[in-house]
Amino acid sequence: MTTMRSLDRADELALIERARRRDFDAFGRLVDAYQHRVFGFAKRFVKDREEAADITQEVFVRAFQNFERFDARAPLRTWLFRIAYNLCVDKARRLDRQPIEYRIDGNVEGEEPIEVMDDRWNPEAMVLDEELLQRVEDGIATMSEKLRSVLLLHDREDLQYDEIADVLNVPIGTVKSRLFLARAHLKQVLSEYLEAKR
Repeated sequence: MTTMRSLDRADELALIERARRRDFDAFGRLVDAYQHRVFGFAKRFVKDREEAADITQEVFVRAFQNFERFDARAPLRTWLFRIAYNLCVDKARRLDRQPIEYRIDGNVEGEEPIEVMDDRWNPEAMVLDEELLQRVEDGIATMSEKLRSVLLLHDREDLQYDEIADVLNVPIGTVKSRLFLARAHLKQVLSEYLEAKR
């Protein structure tokens, strides 16, 4: 997968128009711009690199086949994430898996985390941080698919409420309430953990 190359809105719209006319070069540039984020979302959702790669490929196949249905007034990324979300949910249900085990540090289960040495290195604090991080991950893993999806799209993919509503095909109020419930769940999990540490 290549890394995402940012497109400004005018460039994106021009590429979308060309891709609608079956311009493979334009479509390739759109894939280049978004495949990394779509892949990352899918990988965190289904927890499997190969399945995520298959889902990512299918997202762009479906996008190419259905560009005439895309409303260019909306951001392309929300449409792509909606396709990815639907494919991920379908895959997770077929495999009867918990859809995501989201890690707050941005790493995916089974991948080596990137370590950065800190001048304030403190082994005791690092152990506490690892325990706390594990609690956060455990808390997220126990959330329903609906809560995890909103949390992942908002906190990891930086989508706005209206964009998440478009991706999940729910009202903005539902997005806000699910995000509130997801954070309340995490707060409860963490407060129990911190209380036990006292």
